Amino acid sequence: MDSLKIFQGYDKVETNLEDQQNHQHHRHKISKPLVATISIIIIITILFLTLFFHHTESQTPLNSPDSLRSICNVTHFPGSCFTALSPSSQNLTNPNSILKLSILASVDELTKLTSSLKDNSDNQALDDCKELIDDAVSRLNESVSAIPDGAVTLTDGKIKDIQTWVSAALTDQQTCVDGLEEVGISLETVEKVKKMMQKSNEYTSNSLAIVASINNLLPIH
Repeated sequence: MDSLKIFQGYDKVETNLEDQQNHQHHRHKISKPLVATISIIIIITILFLTLFFHHTESQTPLNSPDSLRSICNVTHFPGSCFTALSPSSQNLTNPNSILKLSILASVDELTKLTSSLKDNSDNQALDDCKELIDDAVSRLNESVSAIPDGAVTLTDGKIKDIQTWVSAALTDQQTCVDGLEEVGISLETVEKVKKMMQKSNEYTSNSLAIVASINNLLPIH
């Protein structure tokens, strides 16, 4: 009888071991699909977040302060660039409108200068300077006329034309100052003209930098 009980006990132990092994095997079979499912969920979540943030960044409009600062960073005078663009930021809907506004800011400053030179013209040097500034305004207006409305991409030919005109306008301004210094006009007058021309010089220089980078400016969606 005792031996029978021993064998019966052994049968129970063996049965329990088999049950435990089957349970572990079953649990192992379940864990693999579970891990795979969790991995897929994590990957999908990461992809979703990546696309979401990329989409959010791409929606940053050109007329936002951060975008304007980023655009102005390509110029030599970022502060002047931001000053010229930010007051009319609501009208900045594409790179072309940014370039136009930058050039027009220079035209506005040069127009003020020509009025002042006309009012205070008392010698040939100032008359010559006024003619150079008028020429600069004409070249800048040509540039504005060459810029298409809307988000139409400027061709390489148009970009080169605008660069040529804006660069010539910058040269006209410098020639004006050089001419005043060469004829020996009073230092006070030269410094006054330089001061009045400072903003237009910076705006024109910035326009030259913007047109060179116009096809790389932040897009608007």
